This record gives sequence, structure tokens and C-alpha cells, in this order.
Amino acid sequence: MNAGHHERLSPAFMVRGANRMRSLVSIAVAGLVMSLTLSAHRQVSSPQAPPDAPVFRSRTNLILLQVNVFDGRSTAMSELPQDAFRVYEDGIEQRIEFFRAREVPVASGLIIDHSSSMLTRQDMVRAGVSAFAESSRDTDELFTIIFNEHVRFGLPEGVPFTRSRPQLLSALTRQKPGGLTAIYDAVIEGISHLADSSLQKRALVVLSDGKDNASHQSRSNMLYRAAQSNAMIYTIWTGDLANDAGDQKVLRELASRTGGVTYSPRSEADVVRAFTEIAANIRRGYSIGYTPTNSATDGSYRRVKVAVHIPGRKLDVRTRDGYIAPDDSEPGSGQEALQPR
Repeated sequence: MNAGHHERLSPAFMVRGANRMRSLVSIAVAGLVMSLTLSAHRQVSSPQAPPDAPVFRSRTNLILLQVNVFDGRSTAMSELPQDAFRVYEDGIEQRIEFFRAREVPVASGLIIDHSSSMLTRQDMVRAGVSAFAESSRDTDELFTIIFNEHVRFGLPEGVPFTRSRPQLLSALTRQKPGGLTAIYDAVIEGISHLADSSLQKRALVVLSDGKDNASHQSRSNMLYRAAQSNAMIYTIWTGDLANDAGDQKVLRELASRTGGVTYSPRSEADVVRAFTEIAANIRRGYSIGYTPTNSATDGSYRRVKVAVHIPGRKLDVRTRDGYIAPDDSEPGSGQEALQPR
């Protein structure tokens, strides 16, 4: 294009060209800003999970059940096949998506009554705790909670779990039993502490007469927390060993809601046998997972039943009796289930 032609361009044409150029630049800048904004939004709203992220996740549909199958009163059966099991939710059969029968490490908490009612039973308690530790495996994670009107962790500060028998027993000798009883607070504290474990299988063993006269938490809250957890809770009622029978009913309900067993020992030797039997039975159980056919997020309580059929055998199957579904009407709500690993 020569200089003469440049001179023949009208002023209006030159203005329109300049305007079009400014529009193109504006569109390009706007597109770049939008692209960067969307990219930043994606980075904020969808972060990459760190490799050590906890296994508890909200809004998952998987329901995980810990199941024990007893042949008779006290012996848990192992190595049953998956096709012997049926899972029902509110009477409707569910498809089993995850099944594990092999022995796995267990996180266990021993919740020990240290109130006045246990004043003369310390040799029995030490023998029971020692027997439980002896029956455990090196890969297990153990802790103790000692309670009267106060709830105290038995392990040294900074030691959440241990396999050391001396560490488990040390809290029992630091002070004499005495005071009131806050069993509801102690059980809730134990359930919360189990959530810090990296292990999938979890259990609590509660030794008490069941009477509560000092808790800040309510009985109903304790039972709710127990039913919502994935822990099996075993209880050892000491009412027959003391002048005050306490409250055996709450210990039975606590075990029943979580698939555990209640023991009612008549002697101190029976207490030690109960600890040993529980330590063996918690590792003979089964982990079963399913995704509910009822996908409604309505906060309703769902009844769960596990049946086992072995021809010619009458078996006692124990697991938690249900769970509360997520509720979309409550912000931040959601069923938390433990993912199999």
C-alpha cells in the first residue's frame, strides 16, 4: 500500500477501524481473565487429596458393618464364605459389595471403671487388662481410659495407642479407686479416640457396673454415638461382684446396638476369662460393606440385619442394628462410613 493511498482513507473509516481494534483487544483480555478465573476456581473447589488423607469421608454411600457370628454363647466363628451371608436394610435385601473374613489388626480401647465400687477389685482389673494385652497382636493399637467422675486417658501424654502391657497397666496403679461414676462420658470419649486410629477394625471393652451419677453427657447421646460408630462394644458387668448391682440394662443395650456381647461374670476369674475371650473374638469377625438401595437423604433411621445360613447350624449373628441416613436439609450433614482399604 503506497503513501498516496494512505492519504485517500476517510477519517470516518479510520475511526471505525480503530474502534474495531479496541473491541478485539477488549474481547481477548476478557477471555484471558475469564480463563484464569475459571482455572483458579477449579483449583480452589477441587483440591487434590493428600496421600495421607483420613479414611473417614462424608457423603459416601457405603455402609460398613462389623459382624460376629457365634456358634453357641461365646465362640465366634471364622472363615465362613461370603455366600452364607445376607444383608437386609429395612427388610430389603442388599447386594454385598465388600467382604473381608481374614484376620486384621484391631484398634481397641479398654474403658475401666475406677470409682468407689471398684475399690476392692484392682487385682481383678489388672489381671483382666493383662490377659487382654497378652491375647492381642503386635499390629494392634490399644489404649485405656480410667474413669470415676473424671475421665482420664491411661497412656502417657503424646502416646495415643500402644502394645505395651506395662503402659496399659500403669494407669491402674497411679491412684486408688474412689469417687462417682461418669460412664457415659467415658464411653463417648473412647468412641471419639478410636476415630484417630489408622486401623479399620475397632472395638471398645467397657468394665463397670453401669451406674452413672456424674456424666455431663446423657445416656441417649452415648447410645446414639455408639450406634453411629463402626466400633463393636463389649461390656463386662460387675454388678454381681459388688454390693450395688448398678445398671446392667444400659450395658446390655450398649453392646446390642453395636453388635457386641455383654458378659456377667460371677467371679473374678470369670472377668479375666471374659477379657481373654473378647480379645480372641474381635479378630474372628467379618467386615461387610454395601451401598443402600434406598438413596434418599432424609435423615431417617435405617434398620440393618445380617443373616447367616449354614445348613444344620443355629447361629447367633451380631452387628450394629442400624444407622441414620444423611439429611440434605441440614448443612454439613452426611453419613460417614469407613472405606475398605
